[in-house]
Amino acid sequence: MRKTRILVVDDEHLIRWSLEQNLTKQGYDVVQAGSGEEALKMVKDDPPAMVLLDIQLPGINGLEVLEQIKEIDSEIIVIMITALGVVETAVKAMRIGAYDYINKPFNLDELSIVIKKGLETGELKKEVAHLRSEQTKKYGIENIIGGSRHMENVLSMVDKVAKSDAGTILIQGESGTGKELIAKAIHYESARADRPFMAINCAAVPETLLESELLGHEKGAFTDAKTQKKGLLESADGGTVFLDEIGDMEMGMQAKLLRVLEERAFRRVGGVKEIPVDVRIISATNQDLLKLIEEKRFRKDLYYRIQVIPIYLPPLRERTGDILVLAEHFIEAFNKEFGKSVKSISKMAAKFLTEYGWPGNVRELKNVIERAVILESEETLLLEHLPQEIVAKTSGPVAGPLTFRLPPEGIDIEDVERELIRQALEISEGNQSKAARKLNLGIDAFRYRMKKFDFFK
Repeated sequence: MRKTRILVVDDEHLIRWSLEQNLTKQGYDVVQAGSGEEALKMVKDDPPAMVLLDIQLPGINGLEVLEQIKEIDSEIIVIMITALGVVETAVKAMRIGAYDYINKPFNLDELSIVIKKGLETGELKKEVAHLRSEQTKKYGIENIIGGSRHMENVLSMVDKVAKSDAGTILIQGESGTGKELIAKAIHYESARADRPFMAINCAAVPETLLESELLGHEKGAFTDAKTQKKGLLESADGGTVFLDEIGDMEMGMQAKLLRVLEERAFRRVGGVKEIPVDVRIISATNQDLLKLIEEKRFRKDLYYRIQVIPIYLPPLRERTGDILVLAEHFIEAFNKEFGKSVKSISKMAAKFLTEYGWPGNVRELKNVIERAVILESEETLLLEHLPQEIVAKTSGPVAGPLTFRLPPEGIDIEDVERELIRQALEISEGNQSKAARKLNLGIDAFRYRMKKFDFFK
């Protein structure tokens, strides 16, 4: 494992030598530079984790070197070394991007503590940056599956909204359509991506607790308030708050939320101080808010305040072209997760998947594919791998005694035979032996006809 590299920049040889001896004993890889120009070349050639930088240097001074280091690599931790009486310059260095400063003559033990804290801060910043980058990759628009016209319109709107300054957005759609996924895409595609995304389900939290969760509370505000607590609005300052199922929010809390949206400020429960907040509020619901307004269960003024930018997510049954695309995406994901190797979807299974109504929308489809990948070992997802309710609801009612009248223009008997094979498979849920018995055929004769009419794809 490579040692942490520290660059010491000072025009006094004795100081450089002393620091190198001390820090090398502590396990660091220490390199030296006697001027700003030399230091910048070393930073470009092999960036260190930290720079101990003297402000008073010949040629380029320490502040200029600091600025150029930050341009080369903003993640390098820089600690300024100053002479007594130049605190103003050290403070200026902090504004430019220095982590801290230490006065000459310095205590080596104190310097060791500052170095350790600085390196820990640097590592923490890298971890946070990495996590945010991963979140952006995971929830970016390009990861939302759907090529139908409906979804193209939705994603176009998401892209525009994310890049705008819109402070309130309302996402409407049935349960399972992916409202939170869209909310996260808006957040992580926006300039707020490096700030928090905080979500709460308004239907799952009682009104009294919801107020405390959103606004926070002061110590002693109620019986169990042993300490002061920041709410989601305060914690997400600069970022996004996602209010899921806002249609279930009680009227009293609706009034308080309306005030927050209008004033862009709030008071903690039990508090008197106005706390300004800069957050984007994204609300979501699967209910008809206009109907709730008629029923006096939702405030009209709040409705018009939250739906400045409305986004409607269509149910899966209205975008059937996305069903197989989503199914294949989920198969690929669950193959990786469970170590399976499902490679395709049979023609019959695909037919049933696309004709099913999907009342649970994308969430239901995901669960169906997950179950099939976990339980089955074939490389092709077959009709028999699908849940009974999908097959039953997709198949039409079974006809009574067979009656058939030849049309005057005639008919191709192979079309009739193909349709009978198809219906037998549907009624038998893909079980070939049962389907063969429905047509009073042997299994070999039945499979011959399946092959003849290309049912094995």
